[in-house]
Amino acid sequence: MSVYRVRGWSVLLLLLTAGFLLGGCLKAAGAADNPPMGAGDSPSSTSEEPPLTFGIIYPMVNATYEMITGKAEAVARKHNVELLVQAPDEANLEQQIRIMEMMIKRGVDGIAIAPVDSQALTAMINKAAAQGIPVVCFESDSPASRRAAYIGADNRATGAVMGQTVERLLSGKGMILVESGMSRMQSTRERLLGLEAYLTQHTDIDVLEIRHNDGSEERAAGQLEQMISDHPHFSALVNLDFVSSTSSVLVWKAKGLKRYNLALGLTPALQQALDNGQITRVISQNEQNWGEDIINTLLLQAKGVDTAKWINTDIAIIGE
Repeated sequence: MSVYRVRGWSVLLLLLTAGFLLGGCLKAAGAADNPPMGAGDSPSSTSEEPPLTFGIIYPMVNATYEMITGKAEAVARKHNVELLVQAPDEANLEQQIRIMEMMIKRGVDGIAIAPVDSQALTAMINKAAAQGIPVVCFESDSPASRRAAYIGADNRATGAVMGQTVERLLSGKGMILVESGMSRMQSTRERLLGLEAYLTQHTDIDVLEIRHNDGSEERAAGQLEQMISDHPHFSALVNLDFVSSTSSVLVWKAKGLKRYNLALGLTPALQQALDNGQITRVISQNEQNWGEDIINTLLLQAKGVDTAKWINTDIAIIGE
């Protein structure tokens, strides 16, 4: 009787062992059937991903960039990525160069930068690429550099859309003021060129004055107040950068202005200003998606996966 029991347990043990082995084989076969990830796919998020460090370098401190950081941090947490986020208090080329040097020396796994001067930062972008650190530009491109990708909209087209928008508001006639950002930043130069070209070719709208705030909110507010004082009969203001847009809200509130005011970039604060009437239209390059695009593109680049050279985030008109 005792012999029968031993042999019975042996058979059961063999059956269980065979079952586990078969299950393991089936699981392995299923894993092998999964298709490889394409260049346009979002990297998988697992707790087993190796830790990586990415740097994000902004032109200056601004609410739009804070929004981008929040979205980037949310995606980074899912992929075991540490973020180093740096920005000069106000737009400053030398500080951006020093920040790039620091990140290269640290040996980060990827860098995203909105260069304040595309040509001047080409050498630093190339230096990072030469050391195996992928660099992506966002908002403003550096096409002559070895950057891996550009994330953002067509800035010249954005300027044209601003021209179309103010044309509709003014029925093709009127006088406008233009406040822009950094004169050396490629994105702001292209927006201004796109705006001027459209107005010249398609409208009878006169540009009374153009000012550049060079990334300073205090300077932007002062310039806006001075232009309004010098040209009290202006019909609309067109803001070509994030700093001008946020500063214009303060000026509109202080002066109780009812003129048309076009802003760039949709943040919660600008949405509220749009609701309250300080902003007439917001031209958005879908900046709310840049944080996720930055992290996903750098993840693919860090894994050796080629990505599109231009991740076009398109243009939207908010408030129509």
